[in-house]
Amino acid sequence: MYPPPHHQSHDIEKMISVIKHFPLGMLVTAKDKKPYITHIPFIYNETTKKLVAHIDRSNPQMETMTENARVTVVFKGPDTYISPSIYITPQLPTWNYIIVHITGSLQLINDPEAAKQTIVNMTEFLEGEAQKFILKKDDPRMERLIDYIQAFEIEITNWEGKLKLSQDKIPQDFENAKEELIKKSRNDVSGFINKIFE
Repeated sequence: MYPPPHHQSHDIEKMISVIKHFPLGMLVTAKDKKPYITHIPFIYNETTKKLVAHIDRSNPQMETMTENARVTVVFKGPDTYISPSIYITPQLPTWNYIIVHITGSLQLINDPEAAKQTIVNMTEFLEGEAQKFILKKDDPRMERLIDYIQAFEIEITNWEGKLKLSQDKIPQDFENAKEELIKKSRNDVSGFINKIFE
């Protein structure tokens, strides 16, 4: 990602935290100079240290999903406009954000039982601690679904984190920018959602 270095993070644990809190990633691949992007949830497998997901087999991106293909996944955390009015020193407007780019090698999961397990694992993760739904591997709906999805893993070869939070400012301005990002992240979006789905 584009420098400056003070926005770059090499802390893998922080990047894993971004993935866990914002699991909807952008899967980026290419074929014959044509880019493909699909937005799908990912889980990070703590044991294998790989990203795991699945994609609809009818998705045109499938033609790029070959064994050992090089892929990138982008995870976007919170972001917001930062007004100079929040600083105690004179500054210009900016946009702060948290982004993680993962690059790796694609590994297809073609065993139906293993593919089902990825869906069970993902459901359990996305349900969270207050799990209200438990997906069983032997659910008959899974049997009907499994032929229509392609499960896969990504062996990670490169981690890139960019945590742009006004780190180049004095400590108080940095704290003010961090509080602004927190505040804007809590904004009520109900009006926006209702309008979009009128």
